[in-house]
Amino acid sequence: MSLVYDVFETPFGWMSALASPRGLRRTTLPQPSPDQSVALLGRDADAAAHDPDHFGRLKSQLDLYFNGTQLDPGDEPIDVDDATPFVRAAWDACRSIPSGETRSYKWLAARAGSPGGARAAGQCMARNRLPIIVPCHRVIASDGALRGFGRGASQLDLKRRLLDLEATARPVS
Repeated sequence: MSLVYDVFETPFGWMSALASPRGLRRTTLPQPSPDQSVALLGRDADAAAHDPDHFGRLKSQLDLYFNGTQLDPGDEPIDVDDATPFVRAAWDACRSIPSGETRSYKWLAARAGSPGGARAAGQCMARNRLPIIVPCHRVIASDGALRGFGRGASQLDLKRRLLDLEATARPVS
């Protein structure tokens, strides 16, 4: 399988993307440096070719998104066939959450086919390898509290920033 990747700057920091011919396999949350962002792509990036042209549409969508346009970059094709059926169902359910809205882990579990599996749905979001594209920042605790995002509690500020960005986004003209 031929993989390609790119790293690009957004107003929130550096993001990277990795894709197969079938679609996106990984994206990163914004990072302070290009090197940190690429490192988060994992070992698959070692075998991938650098191909900035492959990600032109994604970069355009993310640029609009991070600059406050009500646009959902979640319609990008994704390649997640190696994930379990429940994980794929949870990621698909998460992708259905409209921009500017939130849903609970309990809601996510029910939509993924496991009504009592809120913790399992939380683990699916913790393993989300396509942040922003699978908008796990839109999933919150049933009591409305922000929980788990990125690598540790320090990322909760980014979750809040993304939710605030979407709440004030301008419609696509």
